[in-house]
Amino acid sequence: MSVLNLSGQRRRAIRENLVAYLFLSPALTLIMIFGILPVAFALFVSLHRWRRFPEEFIGLDNYQRALGDFAYVAFIWVAAGAVAFACLILWRFFKQNRSRPALFAYLIPGVVSAAAVALLVNWVVIWLPIVLDIPQRLRTQARSGELFIGELIASFQMPQVVEAGNWMLIGIVAAVALSIICYLLIKTEDAEKLLAQAASAFFLLIVAAFTLQLTGSEVMIAIDAAREAGEELPIWTQAAIISAGVIMLGAAYVLWRGANRGGNLRFVLQFVAAAMLMVGGYAFIGELPLLLSGADSNMLRGFNITLMYTLGTVPIQLMFGLLLAYLLFQKIKFKSFFRMMYFLPYVTPFVATSIVFGILFSHRPTSPVNQLMTALGLPVQKWLLEPTGIFQLIFGPQVPDVLSGPSLALVVIILYSSWTYIGYSTVVFLAGLGNISGELYEAARIDGANEWNVFRRITLPMLSPTTFFLTLITIIGTLQSFTQIWILRTPAASSSVDTVGVYIYETISQSTPNMGYGSALSLVLFTVILVFTLVQNRLSRNRVFYG
Repeated sequence: MSVLNLSGQRRRAIRENLVAYLFLSPALTLIMIFGILPVAFALFVSLHRWRRFPEEFIGLDNYQRALGDFAYVAFIWVAAGAVAFACLILWRFFKQNRSRPALFAYLIPGVVSAAAVALLVNWVVIWLPIVLDIPQRLRTQARSGELFIGELIASFQMPQVVEAGNWMLIGIVAAVALSIICYLLIKTEDAEKLLAQAASAFFLLIVAAFTLQLTGSEVMIAIDAAREAGEELPIWTQAAIISAGVIMLGAAYVLWRGANRGGNLRFVLQFVAAAMLMVGGYAFIGELPLLLSGADSNMLRGFNITLMYTLGTVPIQLMFGLLLAYLLFQKIKFKSFFRMMYFLPYVTPFVATSIVFGILFSHRPTSPVNQLMTALGLPVQKWLLEPTGIFQLIFGPQVPDVLSGPSLALVVIILYSSWTYIGYSTVVFLAGLGNISGELYEAARIDGANEWNVFRRITLPMLSPTTFFLTLITIIGTLQSFTQIWILRTPAASSSVDTVGVYIYETISQSTPNMGYGSALSLVLFTVILVFTLVQNRLSRNRVFYG
């Protein structure tokens, strides 16, 4: 009877899991189609010479063009990160199952499953260029649906595709068979989890091996080319120094955090952390310019403009959003009306509001802002047509270009973006203020706290989750910004307002589009955003109070 009950419970658990996966399948499908697949396809495109149609495989050339020799270091870090993550997964696998050594047998189907996934990726990589080249093959023929379908079917019958497909099928069948056999011989409720852990760990090791092999071959080609030109290219030395610098910076952060927890060795840990910070920072800052010396200057300028745009937009949005939210949270008349008015710029189309801003900040002396400047005794400005940095405009041309700051045109765009998104920040902050218990305010005021202490000791800490969310979303949005900049940019000041997003768009939309290089630039921007998000999550983990 107990066996029957156990099997019935098992069937019920399987049925519940299937129902749960069915409910999750639409969301997983959307994430796969619009999230993972575009990134994977962009990576595939970036490794090829790709104008309008795919051409030959060129490896890391597009990344080397964008980042200089730092591209090789970055891919070495990617491989090292994959190895570290795989080791972490395997360490957790062995730690969780050390009481049942028999479960280690799930590593075998895990290895085969990882190999099957790698063979699937290999088949797609071989088959995809053939399919994407169909328009080229049909260019001189009369276009018809039947002809395209015939070419599509023929693409599956190409010898290289058939061979790769056979290996893929063998891998999939072997993985499924070994998984079933392992489950029948060693039954456990965590079979799916164990198999997923093992497969993901070994697949990461495969990715790391491929990345290291590709990067190593590219580095050797670059070194041989430099030697033929009579030059030295110390990439391996530079990679080792800058990697050591990054490791020391991370270790300094860990030691400093450990020292702040107290203990007898606090001073020693702080001293060691400070020393590692200085040495690691010197190694990183010293080698990074050398590695980026051959990078795309337009891309670096785009990142510099993006950084200035972010530093100018985010603080304004958050500070004024919090101020307006705090004022609207008070008991005032027409609260709903003001809330709607502040949120209106966010829902108004960019094209309409940008026209208004273009009129306000026109270069003509009769524009409203220039008339205000004249009334204040200040000179008329060209605003959106001005590529000169604001500090050079204020203090004169003797200010070096490095310290010139954002151009006046970029400042106008910063004001426009801030005005547009302040309402959104205000509404989100209002929602956060509404979640703070009124009893906390009452208790603080009973204890004699004034309004400033209440705001600093209660409101700000309790708003930390909202502030963290808005900071993350706002910074990611500004790093990806394109629409408002593209609408307000002018040819006279385009070089001073073109962010990375604008440069990527121009790369892929010109008369001879370079899709491969544009995809590489997009993945560089994606990596920067991803790294920033991970770092911000790590640094803010202990500073966000969830009550």
